[in-house]
Amino acid sequence: MTETLSVIIFLSTLFILLGIGVWVGAALLTTAIVGMFLFTSAPIGDSMAVTIWGEQSSWTLTALPLFIWMGEILFRTKLSETLFKGLAPFLRKLPGGLLHVNVGASAVFAAISGSSAATVATVGKMSIPELRARDYPEKMIIGTLSGAGTLGLLIPPSISMIIFGVTVNESISKLFMAAMLPGLGLAIFFMIYIMGWSFLNRGTFKPKIDIIDTETLAKRIGDLLPVLILIGGVIGSIYSGIATATEAAALGVVGAILLSMIQRSFTIDGFLESIMGSVRTTAMIMLILMGAGFLSLAMGFTGIPRALAETIGAWELSPLMLILILTIFYIILGCFLDGLSSIVLTMAVIEPLVRAAGFDMLWFGVYLMIVVEMAQITPPIGFNLFVLQGMTGKDMAFISKASFPMFLVMCVFIVFLVLFPQMATWLPEVLSK
Repeated sequence: MTETLSVIIFLSTLFILLGIGVWVGAALLTTAIVGMFLFTSAPIGDSMAVTIWGEQSSWTLTALPLFIWMGEILFRTKLSETLFKGLAPFLRKLPGGLLHVNVGASAVFAAISGSSAATVATVGKMSIPELRARDYPEKMIIGTLSGAGTLGLLIPPSISMIIFGVTVNESISKLFMAAMLPGLGLAIFFMIYIMGWSFLNRGTFKPKIDIIDTETLAKRIGDLLPVLILIGGVIGSIYSGIATATEAAALGVVGAILLSMIQRSFTIDGFLESIMGSVRTTAMIMLILMGAGFLSLAMGFTGIPRALAETIGAWELSPLMLILILTIFYIILGCFLDGLSSIVLTMAVIEPLVRAAGFDMLWFGVYLMIVVEMAQITPPIGFNLFVLQGMTGKDMAFISKASFPMFLVMCVFIVFLVLFPQMATWLPEVLSK
């Protein structure tokens, strides 16, 4: 009875605070303080100090602000223009034409940024006006960009993957390895959908086609080469074991600065803006981590995680049924919380269940990133939807409908990942030998 009352009070406090617009991190901290005050006799101040210090003092977390800074630097360069023009000649002949550039450019930028919203904003800045000028359907422009932008959460270096690794004490390097093939696989699934849509609409889909001469093609490939070298340097240094995730992030920052200089887009003002942008984003994430860590401690004092784990364990669910329930749970949760908050808020309860069911945590991390990606394109709290609304001027209903097919593609890919878990576990096993 006490545990039921605890759950009601915790959830009511949290959702009331979120509903009135309190920052997510502050709402989590306040909820934890209320719970500690009502249900425990432990010293609140001491418990908060110890927990927050423990959450923030992980060396692994130092990679986080560096990867964010790298993305901020590149966001202020000519990267979106370089990606679009460099990839267009290779992808325009596929069924669906330049719509594939949304997917390809998002995959490339995801391998630099690690942020879903930044991926959508950067790629969309160039692709939306270019595709509109060539008479591509607005619904497909927005839909493909919305779905492909979520690759920023999956393809390494992923900010959310770093948070997951720190939360469940798993190797960030191995998580990055596990996510690479599924990330590319999901991009291919998006492209298959575009080709299928193009085939079904071949009678009405007639965009304008560019003619590119050999000299222009060579220049565009040359512009794209430094970006690919930066990606190869960052990811390759991790996979080869030469550098840790933190060291690779530092390498990425230096590479991003050099790339901006090569593109002649480096300015002191832009550099300072990139620093402040990374500080703001890192502070937001750290506040959420602080709040989630303290809330997990408060819930632990009340016995909620243990009771919930025992309740679900008593259901004797098969591993597949557990994954199905978790998928539905995270999709519903994603309608109200952003992906990062969903991860840190639920891991205290979900991790023991997943380990007890025998799932590989590297595989589960990849699965979780894909499910959380869905939260980025599900209303009413879908960050990618808000970014696209600001960029296109379309209403939320139109953007949500345009994004729904990509949501279904991700659902299909989760089934594929469940049937073939080796997609996530093979690369870490091979490279760890």
